[in-house]
Amino acid sequence: MTPTQLTLNLVEGSVSFSFSPTAARELQAAIAQLMDRLKAVAVKSTPIGKATPQPPMEYRHMGEVFLEVFCNPNIWASPFAAKVLLTIKDSNIRITSEAELTRISEDLERYLAETEG
Repeated sequence: MTPTQLTLNLVEGSVSFSFSPTAARELQAAIAQLMDRLKAVAVKSTPIGKATPQPPMEYRHMGEVFLEVFCNPNIWASPFAAKVLLTIKDSNIRITSEAELTRISEDLERYLAETEG
């Protein structure tokens, strides 16, 4: 079975590339963990004390294209404000851009609904 195209909406524009539903579920799980870390930072941040630093999300997938998603949860006030750094590359091109975390999550949900539904 040939992987279908995943389209990720960036801050400006979008990018589409071959991505399997299995890899999309793995990325979705990594984003869910990141959301939990972002929520922990937002809840524990008080004017009196600081939240416990959370580890960054560093997701990597090697398929037809290499996809890397990075986010430091300690610099964002909430999951809704968070952005991720995306790197997508193959032997001919490399794209590095920012994307809104919530938008990437929605893109993955849409992709999985289309491929599995």
